[in-house]
Amino acid sequence: MLLRNLFCILSILAVTADLASVIKTRAAERRIRGGRGSSKVVRSRRPAFTATPDPSIVDVIDFGAKGDGLFDNTAAFNAAVAFLAPTGGEVQVPSGNYSFLGSVTLTKGVTLSGTFDAVASTSHELPTRGSILMVRGGRGNESGPSFLILHEDSAVRGFIFYYPDNVINAVPAPYPWSIELNGNNNAVEDVELLNVWNGISAVGAARHYIARVQGQPANIGIKVDQTYDIGRIEDVHWNPWWSDDENYLSWQITRGVGFLIARTDWEYVLNTFVFGMSNGYQFVSSPDGSCNGNFLGIGADCCTNSSVTVDSSDPYGILITNGEFTSFTFGTDNNFDHTQVVVSSTNAGAIRFVNSAFWGPSHQIAKIAGSGSVGFESCMFNTWDAAKTGESAIQVSGGDLLVRGCDFQADKIGGHVLLKSGAGKAIITDNLVVGKLNVTNLGAKKAIVVNNADDS
Repeated sequence: MLLRNLFCILSILAVTADLASVIKTRAAERRIRGGRGSSKVVRSRRPAFTATPDPSIVDVIDFGAKGDGLFDNTAAFNAAVAFLAPTGGEVQVPSGNYSFLGSVTLTKGVTLSGTFDAVASTSHELPTRGSILMVRGGRGNESGPSFLILHEDSAVRGFIFYYPDNVINAVPAPYPWSIELNGNNNAVEDVELLNVWNGISAVGAARHYIARVQGQPANIGIKVDQTYDIGRIEDVHWNPWWSDDENYLSWQITRGVGFLIARTDWEYVLNTFVFGMSNGYQFVSSPDGSCNGNFLGIGADCCTNSSVTVDSSDPYGILITNGEFTSFTFGTDNNFDHTQVVVSSTNAGAIRFVNSAFWGPSHQIAKIAGSGSVGFESCMFNTWDAAKTGESAIQVSGGDLLVRGCDFQADKIGGHVLLKSGAGKAIITDNLVVGKLNVTNLGAKKAIVVNNADDS
C-alpha cells in the first residue's frame, strides 16, 4: 500500500512538472523581457503552431517596399499581391510611411494587413505611427482608377490612408476613390481615411463588410450601389479631425455626403455617425434601382443641408431606428435650408423613423414630397423654426404621412404639421404635444387627427 501511494505521488509530481514546463514555455513565447522587473507582452495575429514558414503570408518589404515616405511603392505592393494570386493569402505591411503614385489591386482571396488592430485616431496632426499609405497619384482626376481595388474575397485592414498633398488650410483637391470594392465578400476593417476625397465605393460588391472606419472624407464617405445580396456597414465615424479650417471645410459642408446609397437589397447599417457635411445620409436611385435596408443607431450632427435626404426608396422601405439627428443653422444669413429630413418629389417608396430624436436649431424637422409614405413613431421633436419665420415642424406637399406616439417638445408659431395641397393621406395620433396641437390642412386627400394629448 505504501509503495502504491508513493507511486501515485511521484506520478502527480511528474505531471505537475510537465504542465508547469509547458506553461512556462508558452509564457516565454509571448513575452519579451525588458529591464529589471519589466516586460512587454507581444500579441500575434495568429498562434505559432509550427516553426515552418507559412507560404501564404508575406512581408511587403521582401518585395522591395520602403516606408520612407518618398519611394513609390506601387510596383512592390502589386508584386507581393501577384505572388499570392494563385493561392490567396496575406500581405503584411510593417510600420512606415508608404508613398504611392499608382493603384494597388488585391486579387481574389488576398488580404492587405497593416499594424492597427483598432482603428487609428489622428486628430489635427500628421500621422506618424503604424502602417500609413500615402496616396499621391490621381490628384485632380476624380474619375481615375481607384487607389486600392479589391476583387472577390479580398480584404484590407489596419491602415491610415493619408493624402499628403491635401493640406489642412486649403480647399481639398479631387482624387479617385481611396478604396473600391468590386467583388463579392470584400471587407474593410480598422481603417482611418484621414483626409480623403472619396472614401469607399461598394458597387457590385455583394455581402460587403465595412467596419470600424473613421476619418474626414471631403466629398463622399461611402457609396453603395448594385448590391443584390446583403451588405453590412458598422461603426463608421466621419468627423473633421484632420482639419476644421474654413477653406478645407467649405466643400464638404456645401456638397459633401457621408453615406450615398443607391441600389442595395437588405443593407444593414449599424452605429454610424456623420459630422459637418452637407448631407449625412442620402438615398438615391441609379439605373439599377434604389435602397431597402435596416439602419440602426445612426446619427448626424451639424450637417448643413439635411441629416437624411431621400430622393428614392424601395417600396419595401428604409427602416431607421434609434437615430439621433441634429441640424444647425450656422446663422440665418445663408442659403441653406437646414431641415432634418428631406424627402424629394422623386421618391415613391417608404421611409420609417422609429424611436429617433431630432434636436438642435433646425429650420424644420421634415419636408416631405413625392408619392411614397413617411412615418414617425415614438420620436422626439425638440425644436424647429430657428430663424422664427413661421415654419411648421413637419411639412407635407406630397405622399402619405404617419405620426404616432411622438413627442412634440415645442410650441412654434408655424405649428406642428402642415398638410399642403397635393398631400396624400395623413394619420396623426397618440402624440404628446407642448402647447395646443396645430395641424393645418390645406388640401390633403384625407387626414385623421385623434387621441393627441396637448396642453389645451
